[in-house]
Amino acid sequence: MSKVRSHYHQVIDVLAIVLVLNILVAAAKIVYGLIARSSSMTADGFHSLSDGTSNIVGIVGIAIAMRPRDKDHPYGHKKYETLCALGIAGMLFFVAFNLAKEGIGRMIAPVMPQIDETSFIVMLVTLLVNVFVMTYERRRGIMLRSDVLVADAMHTKADIMTSFSVIVALLGVKMGFPILDPIATIVISAFIVHTAIGIVRQEAGILCDEVAITDVEGVEGVIRSFDGVRGCHGIRSRGRPDDVHLDVHVQVDGTMSLQEAHLLSHRIEAGLKGSFPGITDVLVHIEPRGQ
Repeated sequence: MSKVRSHYHQVIDVLAIVLVLNILVAAAKIVYGLIARSSSMTADGFHSLSDGTSNIVGIVGIAIAMRPRDKDHPYGHKKYETLCALGIAGMLFFVAFNLAKEGIGRMIAPVMPQIDETSFIVMLVTLLVNVFVMTYERRRGIMLRSDVLVADAMHTKADIMTSFSVIVALLGVKMGFPILDPIATIVISAFIVHTAIGIVRQEAGILCDEVAITDVEGVEGVIRSFDGVRGCHGIRSRGRPDDVHLDVHVQVDGTMSLQEAHLLSHRIEAGLKGSFPGITDVLVHIEPRGQ
C-alpha cells in the first residue's frame, strides 16, 4: 500500500470511529429530548446527528481524494477533501437555520419541558463523549494534516458549546424559567454559524490559492545555501497544508552549463521538500546572472 493511500486509510479509520460515537450521542439526546419535550436538547441531538452526517461526507470525500493522479487531474484529487470540508460547513449552516426556526417557534408557542435528573445525566455523559471525540479527532487531524478531520473536530467543538447551553437551559427550566429552553436553541444556532464561518474562511483560502508558506525568508535561506546560487525571487506557494506547490526563480552564474543548472534545480527541490514536509511539488525557474 502506498504512503498516500495509507495516510487516507488512517483518516477514514478516525472518521469511522467518530461516526459511531456521534450516532450514539445523537440518539440519546434526540430520544430523551422528545420524551422530555425539550427543544434545546432535541436540537442539540440533531446537531450531533449532523456531526455523524458530516463524518459520512468526509469518508466519501477522502475516498475520492485518495485516488492517484490521472490525465484529467494532473495535480491529484486532494482538493476534494477541501471541498468536502466546505460541504460540512454548508450542512452546519442548514442545521443552524432549522434550529433558529425551531427556537423562534417555541417562543411564539411555548411548550413546558419535563425535566428530571435523567435529563442532566444524558447531557453530561454525551458531553464527556463529545469532549473525547473533539480532542481525539483534532489531534489526529493535525497529525495527519487532514482538513476534513480538523473541520469535523470544529463541528464537534460547536456541539460541546451547545451542550453547555442546553445544560444551562435545563437548569433554568427547573428554576421556573421555561423561556430559557427556546432561547438556548437560538444560541446554539449562533454557535453553529460561527463554527461554519470559520471552516469556510479556512477552506476558501485553499481553493482561492492563498499563500501556503508564509515563511518566505526560510525558503530563501534553503535556496541560498546551495553552491552556485546567486539570488532568488518570485517565491509563490499555494495548496493544502499537506499538498503545497511552490514556484521559485533562482539566479545562477550565466556561464553555468545547462546540465549543471538542471542538477542544481533538483538539489534545490529536494532541499525544500526536506525543510518543508508539506511541499509536494517545486517548480524551479533558473535565470542567468552576470558576475
